[in-house]
Amino acid sequence: MSLLLTPRLRLVPMTVPMVEAVMFGRREEAEALVKARMPERWPNRDLVERAFTASLEAIRADPEVRLWGDRVMVLPGTAGEPDRVVGSVVFHGRPDEDGVAEIAYGVEEASQAQGYATEAVGASVDWAFAQPGVRAVQAATFAWHVPSLRVIEKVGMVRVGTRDHEVLGEMLVFERRV
Repeated sequence: MSLLLTPRLRLVPMTVPMVEAVMFGRREEAEALVKARMPERWPNRDLVERAFTASLEAIRADPEVRLWGDRVMVLPGTAGEPDRVVGSVVFHGRPDEDGVAEIAYGVEEASQAQGYATEAVGASVDWAFAQPGVRAVQAATFAWHVPSLRVIEKVGMVRVGTRDHEVLGEMLVFERRV
């Protein structure tokens, strides 16, 4: 998987060693692999549980499926400041048999509301559509999550339905098709 560049970000592909470093809280190793400073509160258990929908064993067994399209958002440093990780974009594995891929994303708190998610998600959705067999990309969020809704709308997705989250209730499902 290739590095993606946006006007302000480098979208660095996730690797098994990177996932292991994050899952086991090995900050220095994770930073060395990404070649950027991690946010103070990352890596942490909350990030691991939200970002990785598969177990470490499943990721190790089939990284081409489990880490398909997953990338870390890196903001290049300026004025002597180091590059830093501001978020991540992940897919829930390869597209299903209908060619539908699901995307999710997150930006660390200090870097929110600056357009990084929109930039990274847009580039990742474009990348997905360039892959064989991809016919649609979906994202799901809650009606109350206004910043996430704005990102979804800005990348050209439209609402196609709802689904239930086992803990938090109804989620809105959005999609962009080829």
